[in-house]
Amino acid sequence: MRVHESNSSQQADANAVDATAIDVHNHAMPLPLLEWLERAGLSDLSRSSEGVVLLDPTVSGVGKGTPLPLARSQYDPLVRLAEMDDVGVSAHAVSMPPFLYCSNSEDRGLVTGTIGRGNDELASYVSGGAGRLFGLGSIPLGFPDAADEARRCLDDLGFPGVAIGTRGGGKELDDPVNEDLWALLAERNAFIFVHPSGVPDAHRQRDFYLPQLVGYPTETAISIARMIYGGVFERFDLTMCLAHGGGCLPWLRGRLDLGWQRKDVAHTTELPPSEFCRQLYYDSAVFDTTLLAHLVSDMGVDRVLLGTDHPFELGDTQPVETVRSLGLSDADTETILWRTADSLLGSPLSAQPAAGSAKHRR
Repeated sequence: MRVHESNSSQQADANAVDATAIDVHNHAMPLPLLEWLERAGLSDLSRSSEGVVLLDPTVSGVGKGTPLPLARSQYDPLVRLAEMDDVGVSAHAVSMPPFLYCSNSEDRGLVTGTIGRGNDELASYVSGGAGRLFGLGSIPLGFPDAADEARRCLDDLGFPGVAIGTRGGGKELDDPVNEDLWALLAERNAFIFVHPSGVPDAHRQRDFYLPQLVGYPTETAISIARMIYGGVFERFDLTMCLAHGGGCLPWLRGRLDLGWQRKDVAHTTELPPSEFCRQLYYDSAVFDTTLLAHLVSDMGVDRVLLGTDHPFELGDTQPVETVRSLGLSDADTETILWRTADSLLGSPLSAQPAAGSAKHRR
């Protein structure tokens, strides 16, 4: 089943984008990848017309038979463009969701094969985005292939960066197996988007949708705290943005510093953990303007990027309005909406075509 243009999706090129914004946190699930997984017995597309896909746990990391949302814009770029126009967003830095990271698998062939195929299909998907979509390639974390796949994403597929999970191959992000990956990404000054790809103690979170509501933010804090104490940020200057406003991490800085000050086992770096936290970037997907205002104040306006988690149900459906509601100056509002992201991603807005009636204003 290949993507066909619908009448509604054909409106995308005709609609004017009234506000300039770059969303760095949104997801695509290219249909050819899902079909390839289905032929391998690892996915079930029988409910795709209902907007649902089933993935094998070795791929998704979630329980067998768990229905995962499959919005049409996840595989039809023209539908995505229309949805972007509806909320005044000019560009998407698109990544696959963590359900396609194979983060819990230690099968090297499965992980590298799925991620490699996924990156190829993501490249095809963004090529249909009228110059407004930019891919963030997935990486087989925890395997020696990680740096090679990152290099392929940057050099061969033309992606401005990568998207990684918070674990992989049975290894943590600070494991030495990932050193070559960090070295490459630091050398290239590549944009790195970190999305939680697992949850701690899943059994306790089996109810109330807690894996996404609580588990994901906690997972981000654990994985990045390990990178901090493990000296990764001291060894490598990484351009890294954390999903969901960094999860719990920004609110744990005092406690992390306290441990660094008073516990020898946690005094592993020259600078305290809070200093490394301030060197990171955070998306705006915290879903509370008071918390978002604190994040901007604490980390700096140039450290917060627009992020929505589009098109999943736990996403910001009015992202431009969310940022504008903070009451910042026009310059600071533009910094969050697009200026910093435009710089980190290699000025994608500058490269957008001016064809048709769509207007992308800087």
